[in-house]
Amino acid sequence: MSDDPCLREEIHLLLDLRAVRDYAPDPVPQAALDDIYQVARWTGSAENRQPWDLIVVRDRAMLDRLGAFPGYADHLGTAPIGIVLVMDGSNEEYAAHDEGRLCERIMLAAAAHGLGSCIGWWNGEGREQARALLGAPPGSIVGAILPIGYPATGHRPMHEELLSGRKEPARKPIADFIRLERYDGERAADGG
Repeated sequence: MSDDPCLREEIHLLLDLRAVRDYAPDPVPQAALDDIYQVARWTGSAENRQPWDLIVVRDRAMLDRLGAFPGYADHLGTAPIGIVLVMDGSNEEYAAHDEGRLCERIMLAAAAHGLGSCIGWWNGEGREQARALLGAPPGSIVGAILPIGYPATGHRPMHEELLSGRKEPARKPIADFIRLERYDGERAADGG
């Protein structure tokens, strides 16, 4: 890892991003949401189409209903807010790429404020149920929601866990997944 302290801090933000599924009841500050909105606004997209609208849901009953639809969104149960991504649906291939990119950027912006998040999603009928409940336009893709809030007690950033001597979670060695030039080419040295 770099010796540059500013760069190291930025890399720690990336390394520390973990899925948070249990949240404290504290509200999400508007300043954090404003930064998240700006990050979403400046997130790149295929052909710079920015094919999304975001629905910020704070209503507890609405979050509970959304968490019960088919898919994987039951971790909305303790989140103070959820941000739903509504993709325009005009190009499903682009939408899949752009949705993933936007989710990760929102998660990083939240993490910069000490907030946790985890991608939730609906499948099959769950997508249609969420779209209808939220009043999203016909033809739009409503497949992802990001619960956001302060992590419940006990959550520590990964770099702090590692510095405390805790065993590193299972991850492939770099040499197992980085290949140089071609798939059957030389493997990268394992530096981490």
